[in-house]
Amino acid sequence: MSAQLISGKILAAQMKESVAKDVAALKEKGVHARLAVIIVGDNPASKVYVAGKAKDCEECGILSDVIRMPEDTTEEQLLAKVHECNENDEIHGLLVQLPLPKHIREKNIIDAISPAKDVDGFTPVNVGKLVIGEDCFMPCTPAGCIEMLKSTGMEISGKNAVVIGRSNIVGKPAALMLLANNATVTICHSKTQNLKQLCAQADILVAAIGKAGFVTGDMVKEGAAVIDVGINRGDDGKLHGDVDFEAASEKAAFITPVPGGLGLMTRAMLMKNTLKAAQTYSGDS
Repeated sequence: MSAQLISGKILAAQMKESVAKDVAALKEKGVHARLAVIIVGDNPASKVYVAGKAKDCEECGILSDVIRMPEDTTEEQLLAKVHECNENDEIHGLLVQLPLPKHIREKNIIDAISPAKDVDGFTPVNVGKLVIGEDCFMPCTPAGCIEMLKSTGMEISGKNAVVIGRSNIVGKPAALMLLANNATVTICHSKTQNLKQLCAQADILVAAIGKAGFVTGDMVKEGAAVIDVGINRGDDGKLHGDVDFEAASEKAAFITPVPGGLGLMTRAMLMKNTLKAAQTYSGDS
């Protein structure tokens, strides 16, 4: 069999089109959705990500503020800027681009973001709500995983799902969201024994480990849905996922490509969260 591609490009375009309509409707009521992104230093990858977010905002009709701060910005200065954005009623969504320079403690900065503006879904309040099943801002990448799975028409409920990776940004929240959709979830990591066997039993396999080609064909169950979160720059200069795409495609029913997969959906989910923040602020949610 040859796997059906789950196109992040198509799904993200559809989601952004839907967001744009709702942003326009909100604007007619006098509320113009607005996202502020704080970037500290000159990390090249971060610059690319931030430029992409600004482009998405423009396409969705969302106002976008990019606040650039120098590499030598102190933690106190960054916290002051975060608090300033928290207090600004015209800003609905706020995120601080990671990674931050080494001298700034990321946890302190994330903890300072208002949960009502935390469109990345990283603050303890939103993470806690996700754990107990309350409405919250869901982290964009794992939320994108769920949207991509749902787009296939595959029933998540009752399926065996395996998540490789236990990061706070992807692995843990992806597992919680799968659980919320009634999957039976196993989280695998560097200390997991029988990793190949566990993966080979998965109806849904989410690879978020950060190692190019880590998931080989013999780790994929016939007819599985494979969601590749990895974005790794290879020696050839090209982007590669955590999954051996060619080998996995021969066994999976559905698979996400890299590039053109989850990265685009992550950005679309950020637009959806920013809209939600503006709607909540206006009492329109």
